[in-house]
Amino acid sequence: MGERELVVIYCDGACRGNPGVGGWGALLKYGEKTKEINGFKAHTTNNEMELTAAIESLNALSKPCKVRIVTDSTYVIKGMTEWIFNWRKNNWKTAGKKPVKNQELWKALSAAVSNHEVTWEWVKGHAGHPGNEKADELANLAIDGTTV
Repeated sequence: MGERELVVIYCDGACRGNPGVGGWGALLKYGEKTKEINGFKAHTTNNEMELTAAIESLNALSKPCKVRIVTDSTYVIKGMTEWIFNWRKNNWKTAGKKPVKNQELWKALSAAVSNHEVTWEWVKGHAGHPGNEKADELANLAIDGTTV
């Protein structure tokens, strides 16, 4: 099997009210090609939209890839790089023995990354990072009723 191509995904979730009306957006870059995706949920939380953005982005890929996911969500990054290992080991319970919040989304994200070689990168939100700003714009467009 040859070297996997690198796909860079900028993803973001947004919510007006928390909980409230939500949207997610992502910009996928593969070489010179780009693809924009987004979606909407009538009643959700910001964390649910952040997770959904990563899930939908990975699920949009047609073959196994090397992926760098760029997000402003420390919740998503810490969940996938630190917390998920103990959650799985502890039957989806936190260290405090409570059920993990957004468990179904965490399971879906775990399944979505399994086909890919994924690295995670945090960027400060609303700080002028072009990919992150585009993902945020797409998430807000979805809330406003425009999906791409």
